[in-house]
Amino acid sequence: MKKTLYAFLLFALASSAAAGSFEQLRDGLELPSAPVPFLEAEASAQYLQGDSRYWVTVMAGDKYDRTGLLEAGLDIVEIGKDTVSGFIEKTEMEQLAAKGFIVKSRQAIQEYAKKHLKDFPAADAVYHNYQETLDELKGLAAANPGETSLFSIGRTIEGRDIWCLRINPAEKGETPSARPAAFFMGNHHAREHLSNEVALALAAHLLARKAEPEIKKYLETLDIYIAPLTNPDGAEYDIQTGKYRWHRKNTRVNADKTIGVDLNRNYDSLWCQAGSSHYPSADTYCGPYAFSEPETQAVRNFVEARKNLKTLMSYHSYSSLLLYPWAGKAVPVENGKDRKVFEAMAKGMTAFTGYKPEQSSDLYVATGDTTDWAYAARGIFSFTTELEGTTFYPGAAMIEKAAAKNIKAAVYLLSVTDDPYKLAQ
Repeated sequence: MKKTLYAFLLFALASSAAAGSFEQLRDGLELPSAPVPFLEAEASAQYLQGDSRYWVTVMAGDKYDRTGLLEAGLDIVEIGKDTVSGFIEKTEMEQLAAKGFIVKSRQAIQEYAKKHLKDFPAADAVYHNYQETLDELKGLAAANPGETSLFSIGRTIEGRDIWCLRINPAEKGETPSARPAAFFMGNHHAREHLSNEVALALAAHLLARKAEPEIKKYLETLDIYIAPLTNPDGAEYDIQTGKYRWHRKNTRVNADKTIGVDLNRNYDSLWCQAGSSHYPSADTYCGPYAFSEPETQAVRNFVEARKNLKTLMSYHSYSSLLLYPWAGKAVPVENGKDRKVFEAMAKGMTAFTGYKPEQSSDLYVATGDTTDWAYAARGIFSFTTELEGTTFYPGAAMIEKAAAKNIKAAVYLLSVTDDPYKLAQ
């Protein structure tokens, strides 16, 4: 049985009371092998021998310290009470002490990979690479021609299309619509493959239940867009050798021959003023200028062409958080009514996920963020979901768990997309 049908059945049936357990469903299917099987931790760590990054834990007492560390080149992945941990290039790590930061521990990425990949299956067959994602989207569109259309919102550095599934029976393709619109995105960051799976799961869920009264209402009144793989070049680069590369950025070749720009620091919202790095080698490199990347240009053009967009969700991993603007400013959203809507909407969604809702800059200030730009430029109520887990590569079992609760949150978001301001009444 093809993976596309597997994914459709898994996500269409997983949350239904009438369906069997995940194990029962899975055992009844013939799962394909991954096109390039992921190797065990030891082999993956050996492959990383040429990678000069370290996993470090650094003392950081507040969001201002965390912001400074981002600017120093640290890709913050985990936040503790008085520390942060993440990836940093060796050259930038060696400069931390001179900038007043105390490094509590350091570990070469090769050793970190050994520790954090030991529990992985030999092949994460249920995860979708670029071609499998496209096949899944094509399959959903072909099975639901009355409700869907599939088109590219733009091309990447390497020429791959960024595919978007539109769920709207009235208007197809790029035809304008007056319906209130919602936009869901996944995989801005290459190594966050779980975010692609959640977005795909949402599409399958909505179409599997298109005849149910609640979902039918949204299909009849809203304009829904789902682009599960925003950074396909980076996602492919992360897995192309069969060994995870822990890659975050796209695949631009920088002037110093390092690879990639952080797409979620490349939007024109206080671009590269705080919480981003000007070092091309850094995982949080903001790029040479705002919207320098074809991937962010594609999102910009898509958003600007659709005056009907009311809500936006960008899926990331990992932290079990739901974040809203501002990311690039340490002050709350200035418009009191909008701030009330953001807070109410975040609480509504996290009632289903159990994640913590908060303003992005409560973690650290990070400019050039997708959601900041969408809200500042177009007034769209935009959110970042940091999916659950303790690693970027949480294995196959995490897909069902994360998808089930985030689908419920997404359906809640659809329920208020017609008029978000009703939450401020």
